[in-house]
Amino acid sequence: MGSKPLSHCLRTAAPGCPVEQSSTCFHSSNCHQVFDPAGQPRAAVPARNRKTLTLIPLILLIVIVQAGIASAIERQPNSDYRTRRQALANQAHDSYVLIFAPPEAEGPNDIYGYRPDDNFYYLTGWTEPGAALLIAGPLEAKGGSPARPYTEILFLPDRNPSQEKWTGPKLGPDNPDAARNTGFDHVESLDSLRSDLAHLLAERSTVYTDVPASGETSNSSARLDWLRQSNAFPVGVSFQDVRPMLSLLRTYKDAREIELIRKATNASIAAQLTAMHAMKPGLTEREISALLQYEWGKRGCERPAYAPIVGAGPNSTVLHYSDDSARIDAGDVVVIDAAGEYSMYASDITRTLPASGTFTPRQREIYNIVLGAQRAAIAAFQSGKSTLLRNTSDSLYKIAFDYIDSHGKDQHGDSLGKYFIHGLSHYVGLNVHDPGDYDLKLGPGAVFTIEPGIYIPEEKLGVRIEDIFYVDTNGKLINLTESLPHSAEDVERTMAGK
Repeated sequence: MGSKPLSHCLRTAAPGCPVEQSSTCFHSSNCHQVFDPAGQPRAAVPARNRKTLTLIPLILLIVIVQAGIASAIERQPNSDYRTRRQALANQAHDSYVLIFAPPEAEGPNDIYGYRPDDNFYYLTGWTEPGAALLIAGPLEAKGGSPARPYTEILFLPDRNPSQEKWTGPKLGPDNPDAARNTGFDHVESLDSLRSDLAHLLAERSTVYTDVPASGETSNSSARLDWLRQSNAFPVGVSFQDVRPMLSLLRTYKDAREIELIRKATNASIAAQLTAMHAMKPGLTEREISALLQYEWGKRGCERPAYAPIVGAGPNSTVLHYSDDSARIDAGDVVVIDAAGEYSMYASDITRTLPASGTFTPRQREIYNIVLGAQRAAIAAFQSGKSTLLRNTSDSLYKIAFDYIDSHGKDQHGDSLGKYFIHGLSHYVGLNVHDPGDYDLKLGPGAVFTIEPGIYIPEEKLGVRIEDIFYVDTNGKLINLTESLPHSAEDVERTMAGK
C-alpha cells in the first residue's frame, strides 16, 4: 500500500495482501502484478481484459471477489519475516514480545497517508493499521512449568463496514485465508488480545514492547494502558524496551532488503540525473524538488524517504534545509539531498550542482576537497574492522575529517575541519536514519552512507556529496550510487547534456 489505500485494485491474495481470491485488476495504474495463492507473480492481466472488466457493474464485481485492498508494496516472502520473529523471540529468551501497529487515525494520516511502523513491518510485512503482534520463544519443561512451543499470533481488528467506506476494505481475522496470506501460525481478533495475555503470561513475566522514554510517544502507550485497566496482565508483569534488540537485528540487511534499497536508489538516481539536466538559474528550489518527486514516483517509489533538501546559495549551508522556496540564481551552488522510498525501504543521495552549469574556481576547490575526503574514507574501509563511530582507531569519520582539515583554508586562513559539522555516515534501511548498533564493526549486510560536507556561511557555499554503500558477502564495499556523476567534471558534463 502506498500513501493512500488502493481501493480500486483487486487481485489474488498474496502474503501480506489482504484480498480474498481475486484474479482481476482494474485501474491499471495501481496494479503492478497479479499473484497466485503462494505469493508468486503471474503474468499481468492483459490490457484488453482490464478494459472489459471496467464494464462490469462495480457492485457485482465486489460481490464476486469479496475484495479487500491490495498492497502495491513489493513484499518479501513470508519466511523472511518469520525468521526475524524467531530471532527476536530467541533474544527475548523466556519473555514475551508485544508490539502494536499504529491506528489509522484522522490528522496527519489524512494529509500524508498511512505508513506502517518500521519495526512492526520488519517483523510482519503487514501494512494495515491497528494490528498487534505477540511472540515468544520455545521453552523446555522445568520445575512445575510445562514446555512452551514457539508462539506467534497476529491480532487483526475486526472489519468495520462503516470505516471501510472511508479507508477501503481490510483483511479481517475471520477470513479463512488470513494465516496463509500473512504467514502467521495464528491470526486472531484484536478483541482476543486481552484474554490471550491473561491466559499465556505467568506471574512476574517480562514483556518486551516499545516503552517510550520521557517525552517520547509510542504505538504501545495507549494500548498498554487499556490492557492494564482491563486486568490483562498477571501480578508482577514488567515491561522492557524491545527497540535495542530490534536495532541489533536491523543492523545487517538480508539480500532481499538490499535489493529493495537498490530499487529505491536506482529510482532516486534517475531523479537526480533529471534534476542535473533541468538545473538553471531562474528556477525555484521547489520546482526542482517537485521534479525529483515526480521522477522517482513514476518509478515505483511511494513517497520521499525524507523531506527533500534543495538548497541554493546561502541555503546550501543549512544542513536540513527543507523550505525549498528560494529562487536559484546564477553563480549559486545547489545542494540536492533527496531520495525516494521504495516498498518501505529508503535511499539517501546528495549531489552539489553549479546553477549555471560550471563551478567557479573556489566552488571547484571546495567540491574537490569534499570528494577527496569521501574517496579517502572509501579507500580506508576494511570489512570487520571499520566503524561509523567518530572516536575509534578504525573510524571512517576520522579519515574524512583529517582530509578536510588538512586541505584548503577559509577566507581567514583557518583550516576547514570546523566546517564539517555532521557525522560521516548512518545506516539506511526501512528508515533513512535506520537504527543499528554503531558499536559493531561494519561487515556483510551493513548498508550505510558516506557523506562528507563543508559548509561556509560567510561564502554562501555549501558542498555535500553523499553515496549509499553496502558490504557484500565477500566483505567488499559496493557503491549503490556509483552510476551517478561524482567528480566536478562529470557533473558539469552531465548538466551540459554530454
